[in-house]
Amino acid sequence: MQEETIETVTKTLTMTQRLLQNMNEGFVKDALSEFLPDAFAFLWSVILALVVYVIGRKIINLLLKIMQKGMTKRDVDTGVKQFVNSVVKALLYVVLVAFILNIFGIQTSSVAAAVASLGLTAGLALQGSLSNFAGGVLILVLHPFVVGDYIIEDTHKNEGTVTEITIFYTKLRTIDNKLIVIPNGTLANNSLTNATHSDRRQIDLTVSIGYDDDIKKAKSILEDLVEAESRRITEMDTNIFVRELAASSVDLGMRFWVPTEDYWNIRWDMLEKVKYAFDENGITIPFQQVDVNMKATE
Repeated sequence: MQEETIETVTKTLTMTQRLLQNMNEGFVKDALSEFLPDAFAFLWSVILALVVYVIGRKIINLLLKIMQKGMTKRDVDTGVKQFVNSVVKALLYVVLVAFILNIFGIQTSSVAAAVASLGLTAGLALQGSLSNFAGGVLILVLHPFVVGDYIIEDTHKNEGTVTEITIFYTKLRTIDNKLIVIPNGTLANNSLTNATHSDRRQIDLTVSIGYDDDIKKAKSILEDLVEAESRRITEMDTNIFVRELAASSVDLGMRFWVPTEDYWNIRWDMLEKVKYAFDENGITIPFQQVDVNMKATE
């Protein structure tokens, strides 16, 4: 009896063990059969997306280089090339991202719908950026300045040489090599001064002499200095005149034309030459002074 009981328990344990083994094997197989294909598919999508991204970047860079060469051959303005390059680059990367999302099963139509639904919200949130984009388009169409021009932004008095015109901003390089970034909307909607738009500029100086000095002699000295300036544009008129009878001086004006690139050097040189010439000829240059009278008290 005891042996039969032991045999029965042994058979029961063996059957239970086999049943559990069969259940485990079936569960693992089912789990693996469901999980592994999805895992391998996702891994393959990641690898394919990386390959597409690398190849896509190279294709985009190649297309941009071809576009730049084409615009260079047609003598397109540098600012236009920079702006178009920024816009086309952004659009190409949008296409590349949409293509990569399509690899993961996200349809392009779904992406377009999502972008469209976010368009209004993004437009309201990015009003300033859209204004800057529109300003950049106006700058390239109307040409108030181009890359290489020296401009002065009248509102905030920022000035410098234009080095780059991008989608949203224009970059200026100052004389002391600082970089100024100005929104295109600001430049398109406010007044500015383009100091180098023309290839020639007029130097307009005011020189003061005392009321006791000889006006004709002073004017003759200024005329000689202008005639001796070899860098001036000789075919343009020169004017030496009495600008104003001021409170404590006679203000003489001198105007003559010079190449734009030599404007500042000639202006600085001329001011120095005027001072030396007036000193040599006894012409005084009045300066502000205060006379203090002291009354003696008894």
